[in-house]
Amino acid sequence: MNFRRWKMGSPETIKRQALKDFAEFISPMKVRTMRSAGIDIIEEKRSGACSWDITGKRFIDCQTGSGIMNVGRHNPEIVAALKQALDTYDIGIFLLCSKQKADLAKRLAEITPGDLTCSIFGVGGGEAVDAAIKIARGFTMKTGIIYADKAYHGHTGFALSAIGRAAYKESFEPLMPGFTMVPFGDADAIRKAVNKDTAAVILETIQGEGGINIPPEGYLAEVRKICDENEVLLILDEIQTGFGRTGKMFACEHWGVTPDIMTVAKSLSGGIYPISATIFKEEINDFFIPHPFVHLSTFGGSDLGCIVGLAAIEYIIKNNLPGNAEKMGQRFRAGFDRLLKDYPDLLLEVRQKGLMMGLQYTNESIGPRMTKKLSDRGVLAVYTGNDPSICRLMPPLVITPEEVDEVLAALEDSMKELSGEKGIGKND
Repeated sequence: MNFRRWKMGSPETIKRQALKDFAEFISPMKVRTMRSAGIDIIEEKRSGACSWDITGKRFIDCQTGSGIMNVGRHNPEIVAALKQALDTYDIGIFLLCSKQKADLAKRLAEITPGDLTCSIFGVGGGEAVDAAIKIARGFTMKTGIIYADKAYHGHTGFALSAIGRAAYKESFEPLMPGFTMVPFGDADAIRKAVNKDTAAVILETIQGEGGINIPPEGYLAEVRKICDENEVLLILDEIQTGFGRTGKMFACEHWGVTPDIMTVAKSLSGGIYPISATIFKEEINDFFIPHPFVHLSTFGGSDLGCIVGLAAIEYIIKNNLPGNAEKMGQRFRAGFDRLLKDYPDLLLEVRQKGLMMGLQYTNESIGPRMTKKLSDRGVLAVYTGNDPSICRLMPPLVITPEEVDEVLAALEDSMKELSGEKGIGKND
């Protein structure tokens, strides 16, 4: 018998107490929201593409913390790398030089596109974006930052100013000055917004929280051209799209565009140990020559984090997870096409690159209802914060064909049930 459960009671009792404590000591509204959406889950076992509620119910994880779990949940190879590291190392002293930092930075230089060769490390994505914006301003000696509507770059200082959703920002204004918002996908708007004080344009290669917005063909190349013509840096946020998610190691490779600065996080952690990186061209490193200590992170790029990051990269490459993302994405797409045909009153559009997928429903009420129905069928998939009519599907890249089919069956059953509730029949 599990001693912890024997002491505390049945799994159901443990879950009730955990949710009660979470509500009392962290956030009552978060518990209420999760419960109404049918995802008041207390995760326990995790493996592959799945996690299990403490009560034993299995879920295929299509949320993955918005792309943290590319190598799968509780990947045993990544866990083993951390356990082995703990026999010798701790986080290290952040002021000292570190072989582990050097090893990971060298590997990132090898696998990133173009001439991105230098890295500094943080703990989370927002910290990586903060660093990117600070570097851009410091290197160019200009202050203007152009960002996109519906963008999501994190909730920290500089990153918060570049979020394209007012609800995240209103309570904290005034924010950092010098930020200009333009529509995503409109290169002409960027051209018009650029001026002599513009330091950088920052974009998600594919917008995640914004609703899986895929850039139109030619857009990123045109933005790259605009930046080059105006001596403006291009920052691409690959925090959700990086490390195989879209069928390439990095999403910008689909369009043959290399940024001046790239931010990565989430899946670099292997879902085991938090780490992020801001990767930039060698010439930008000139800024740090007189300022080697101008940006520091106590826990960023810890020895343990770098060891885990290296293990995650090697697992992704060894198992060709970008290739599996492309293959399983095609399998999903075939199922989505059937759903588009059979349920046009529910499903309006599919937005997809590899295993970065968004289902655009026909109205905002459908997203929360489908989240609940999918949860009932053992699939964890959540509508986006920017638009409840969009369901974001980002499963681990280790997902199997059988698990893809299980998700598609859950989608079809949920849509069939919802159609009946609305009085809408399946097309004949």
